[in-house]
Amino acid sequence: MNTSLFIARRIGGAGKGKGFSSLIKKIAVVSISLGLAVMIISMAVVTGFQNEIRDKVIGFGAHVQITNFDYNISFEPQPISSQQDFLDDIRKLNGVKHIQVFATKPGIIKTDDDIHGIIFKGVGPDFDWSFFSDRLVTGNILTMDDTLRSEEAIISRLISRRLQLEKGDDLFIYFIQDPPRIRRLNIAGIYDTGLEELDRLFVLGDIRHVQRLNDWNPDQIGGFEVLVSDYDAIPDMSDAIFDLLPYHLDAKSIRQLYPQIFDWLSLLDMNVYVIIALMILVAGINMITTLLISVMDKTNAIGILKAVGAGNNMIRKVFLYHAGMLISKGLLWGNLIGILACLVQGHWGLITLSPESYYVSEVPVNLQWNHIILLNAGTFILSMAMLIAPSYIITKISPVRAIIYR
Repeated sequence: MNTSLFIARRIGGAGKGKGFSSLIKKIAVVSISLGLAVMIISMAVVTGFQNEIRDKVIGFGAHVQITNFDYNISFEPQPISSQQDFLDDIRKLNGVKHIQVFATKPGIIKTDDDIHGIIFKGVGPDFDWSFFSDRLVTGNILTMDDTLRSEEAIISRLISRRLQLEKGDDLFIYFIQDPPRIRRLNIAGIYDTGLEELDRLFVLGDIRHVQRLNDWNPDQIGGFEVLVSDYDAIPDMSDAIFDLLPYHLDAKSIRQLYPQIFDWLSLLDMNVYVIIALMILVAGINMITTLLISVMDKTNAIGILKAVGAGNNMIRKVFLYHAGMLISKGLLWGNLIGILACLVQGHWGLITLSPESYYVSEVPVNLQWNHIILLNAGTFILSMAMLIAPSYIITKISPVRAIIYR
């Protein structure tokens, strides 16, 4: 039988008994519960926000783009052939879901009252519309085939509001080149991702408009977009794809294409680390206080245990076991509070946000069990580790004085 554990159970957990010691134990349990709940909610919200923004950026540019080496931020790529031998090799890579062609060209939308600079993104019949289909406010995605060029386009709600355009209206896009050219397209649909930085730029249409504007051949495109199944594998997939390309082509991941957005998202991790560190520190300090008060409250018992032959290590284990029970109880309630709050927000979206400021309409949550397990294990281990040094105060207690202590 584990004598230390048996005595610790006899001492009783938080919430039993009366007096100042019992109150301190309750406060310790509450602090651990709230601390863990805050950590779970913070982790879920931050990772949920990162995933939402990340998925929106990927929706505009896929996971990996293959372009000519001189493709630059002007969105005026040098053409490459759509008939490439390496495409079959890329499709064979484990994790590659889809490959689609694209081409971009800067332009200006002009109405009777206003103008607006945009990037016209030309796509082909092989384009994966799942991202924009889920975010259509009105209208439909483009219907394209291999024979006829589509005269329709999809714009964002931000552009439609700024230029007072609606579904079915004609869209006049001017392309500044020599000689300047104009295209009249019909608005087939309006999308809204909430990511203003990209919503204000992209208009989607048939890639054959870009080919005709640039005097390209039908088999010339701006590049390929590669969709993969695992976001975390993007760096490795990008390197693997690059190794299959000829010398004049380049493969860039979405993180390389939009470094400013992904660097900003990475900074949010620091907020979570600070919150976790503070919550664990507060929980540890509360447990140290609880341990010291428990030792003072049980001074007589400590003296009696020492008088009958109990060693300091055994008595220290008694109070450490007791502290572990209090921490476990706090973790239990913290899990219930944190997980329930995340589930409620994820299902009903009770807390809303301004899309103009936060790029999402409601607080997103990403509840992952591995995060919860790590937070629980880390909180328990670090809190217990912080109690080891204070528990040595037991070795300073004299049995004779402890027994007569009142």
